[in-house]
Amino acid sequence: MFQKNKKYILDGGSGQTLLEMGLKTSGDLWSAQALLDKNYHSMVLEMHKNFIKAGSEIIVTANFSARRRLFGQYNLNDSLNYAIKSAGQIARKSADEFDKKIIVAGSLPNQGNTYSPLQLETDQIMHQDFYNVAKNLNEYVDIFYLDVLSSIKEIQIALEAIKSFNKKVLIGVHLRYDAKLPSGETLNQLFEIINQYDCCGIVSACVSPEIVEKSFPFLEKQKLPFGYKMNLFKKLPTSHEDNFEPDGFEGQAEYLNPIELLGTRKEEYTIDKYKNFVSSTFKSGASLIGGCCEVKPRHIEAIKDLF
Repeated sequence: MFQKNKKYILDGGSGQTLLEMGLKTSGDLWSAQALLDKNYHSMVLEMHKNFIKAGSEIIVTANFSARRRLFGQYNLNDSLNYAIKSAGQIARKSADEFDKKIIVAGSLPNQGNTYSPLQLETDQIMHQDFYNVAKNLNEYVDIFYLDVLSSIKEIQIALEAIKSFNKKVLIGVHLRYDAKLPSGETLNQLFEIINQYDCCGIVSACVSPEIVEKSFPFLEKQKLPFGYKMNLFKKLPTSHEDNFEPDGFEGQAEYLNPIELLGTRKEEYTIDKYKNFVSSTFKSGASLIGGCCEVKPRHIEAIKDLF
């Protein structure tokens, strides 16, 4: 799937980019609002195209917030399949408008609270949820992307759930302050599991630049292409040894814009600093490089000439 000795630019954070573009959302539906409302589909299409124009060679479908548990809180489960399928259709359409080959990665988000390893459902329900997301995305995507998963158990359940689709899988694992999974498990333990499946790469997902750097000594020692999709949030609960939680953080707290809760480092982490950080990571052997929350098309455009 990924060519040897080639570096790939991934996209950035779709939800934060859509909010900046003018998406009006409700509670913690975030980017899912843009999938539920057809009037916003053109905005999602433009968001993907902006990342591709900026230099992204791999884009992720925008269904991170389209999850059964979240939709259930808003009595929207009848619209779940529509939202997920729309994310796939829009991403595919955006990729097909370009002459160059764009890899579309189907987002399979964690099925509990974001950044949390706590299992809120039975294994069977989680298995079915992952399968359902993959089924709705399958015809539109080139690979699947396990999107910010926080425990080995959830990653393995997802891999088992989607293996019948015979698509390669990019692992997006969230890491805490010490480069372990939020579950306390190590990357070495994770490598033992994912080596049993058809995985094409692994990235540290939605983590700070500091945690990206801490992950390299482990990622360098395994065989898959690796990299990161780092965020520019100021204070994630997994970034602190004392299990710090921002005021009001309850995993599914309702708010209009996550930067109001988690803060942003955009003043501290200028586009030039982002570019310098990316450049400094090349010596580690990272070949899958992009962003997550608070990383916009302008950040991707700034690093394009490094490739």
